[in-house]
Amino acid sequence: MRRSRSRLDLRAIVDLRPVAMVVGIVLLVLALAMLPSMLADLIAGHADWQVFLLSASCTAFIGVSLILMTTGVSRTPELTVRQGFLLTTLTWVTTTAFAALPFAFSDLGLGAAGAFFEAMSGITTTGSTVIVGLEAAPPGILLWRAMLQWLGGIGIIVMGIAILPMLSIGGMQLFRTESTDSSEKILPRAAQIATNIALIYLLLSLLCASIYWLFGMSWFDAAAHAMTTIATGGYSTYDASIGHFASPAIEWTAITFMIVGGIPFVLYVQILRGQKLQLFHDVQVRWFLGILAGGTALLAFWLVQRGLMFGHDGLRHAAFATVSVVTGTGYAASDFNAWGTFPVGVIFFLMCIGGCSGSTTGGMKVFRFAVLYQIARVQVLRLLQPSGVFRPIYNGQPVADQTAISILGFVFVFALSFAVLSILLSFLGLDYLTAMSGALSALANVGPGLGDLIGPAKNFAALPDTAKWLLSAGMLLGRLELFTVLVLFAPAFWRA
Repeated sequence: MRRSRSRLDLRAIVDLRPVAMVVGIVLLVLALAMLPSMLADLIAGHADWQVFLLSASCTAFIGVSLILMTTGVSRTPELTVRQGFLLTTLTWVTTTAFAALPFAFSDLGLGAAGAFFEAMSGITTTGSTVIVGLEAAPPGILLWRAMLQWLGGIGIIVMGIAILPMLSIGGMQLFRTESTDSSEKILPRAAQIATNIALIYLLLSLLCASIYWLFGMSWFDAAAHAMTTIATGGYSTYDASIGHFASPAIEWTAITFMIVGGIPFVLYVQILRGQKLQLFHDVQVRWFLGILAGGTALLAFWLVQRGLMFGHDGLRHAAFATVSVVTGTGYAASDFNAWGTFPVGVIFFLMCIGGCSGSTTGGMKVFRFAVLYQIARVQVLRLLQPSGVFRPIYNGQPVADQTAISILGFVFVFALSFAVLSILLSFLGLDYLTAMSGALSALANVGPGLGDLIGPAKNFAALPDTAKWLLSAGMLLGRLELFTVLVLFAPAFWRA
C-alpha cells in the first residue's frame, strides 16, 4: 500500500511540470514587459528605472528557473482538466505577485497589500486603484499600470475562448460551440485564431491611441489610455480619470472603444474574413447593445427630468457612465454619486452584467442573462401548457440541460460570493454601501464602487489592508469565473 501511494504521489508531482513550465514562460514574458517602463523612467530621468530593473531581474530569474526545471517536458503538452484548473489560477496569482514588485519597490508607499491590490486590479482589468496623486507618479509606474491591463485584456480573451470552455465553467461551453468547436472553427487551427485576435487587439489599440492624440491627449496619455480602454480596464494617468480632459470628443472616443472591447473578438476575425453580418446575428451582442441603450436612456431621462444636465451633455454623461460600468472599464467623466439615488441604484445593478464572452470585459456576462431569460420563458410556457415541449434556445440552437444547470450554478455561486464578501467587508467596519458596492465591483471587475469612500471621485487607498486582500481575492474569483478558483479547495480535486 505504501509503495502504491508513493508511486501515485510521484506521478502527481510529475504532472505539475507542464504547469510550472507554462508559468515560467509567462513570468519571462512579464519580465520583458517591464522593460518599456524602465526605459520610460530612464528617458524622464527618474530614479525608478532601477525599480523596474530589479523587478524584471527577479521575475526573469524565477521564470527561467522554472523553465530549466521542466526541460524534459513537451513544449505542447496535452493538459488534463485538473492541470487546466491549476494552471489558470496559478498563472494569474503568480503573475500578480511578480507584477506587484514595481509597486512594492517604488516610493509610492503602498505596502504589500496595496501593491498586490494594484497589480491584481491591473491584471484582471478591474481598474480599482490605491494610488493617490497619479499626476505626480513616475511615468514608468503609469505605463506599467496601463501595460498590466493591456496584457490582462488579451490574456482574458484567450482564456475565455480556449481554456474556460474546455473546463465547462459556468456555461462557457456555449461560447466554445460558437467559436472554437472543431465543426465550426472560423480558422483551421486555434493558434491562427489567437494570432488573428492578437493582431486585431494591437491594431484597435493603435487606432484608439491615434484618435485620443488627435483630440488633444499627449502621446504618452493617448497610449496609456488606449491600452486601458480597449482592455476595458480603466486605469488612467490622472486622479480625475477621463474627466481630467473635459473633452466631449475624448469621452465619445472612450465610449466607442469601450463598446468595441465589450464585443467578442472572434466576431472581428469573422468580419475580416468576409462574414460582415455575423456581428448582428450574435444574440449576446444584441443583448449587450440593448442593455447599453436602455441604461443610457434611463440615466439620460433622469438627468434631464431633474434638471441636472440637458441635451448633449445629459446624453453623453449617461452613455459614458452606462458603458463604463457595464463593460467594467470604470472610467469616470463625472461623479454619478451626485446624481441622486435613482442613478446609483441603476448603476449598482448594471455593475454585475458585464459584456460579451470572448471580450475583455468582466461581470457575469451577457450570454448568461440571455440564457436565463430563455429558461424563465420556457418555465412560463410549461406552466401555461403542461403537456407542451419547450426548450430554451440560444443563437438558434437548443441549450443543453447540462449547460443550463452550470449557468444556474454560476449565478448562485456569484450571489453567494457577493454575500460572503460583503459581510466580511462589513465586519471590518465599512459602511453598508461601501461594503456592498466594493464586493460587487471586485467580483464583476468593474473598478470604482459607490459612496463617498470608494466612489468614482475617490479610490480604495483608505481601506484597511485586510479589505484590500479580500477585494484582491474577489477580483481573482470574478475574473476566473469563480469555479476555476473554488474547485481547487475541493478535497476531491486533489485525489488521484
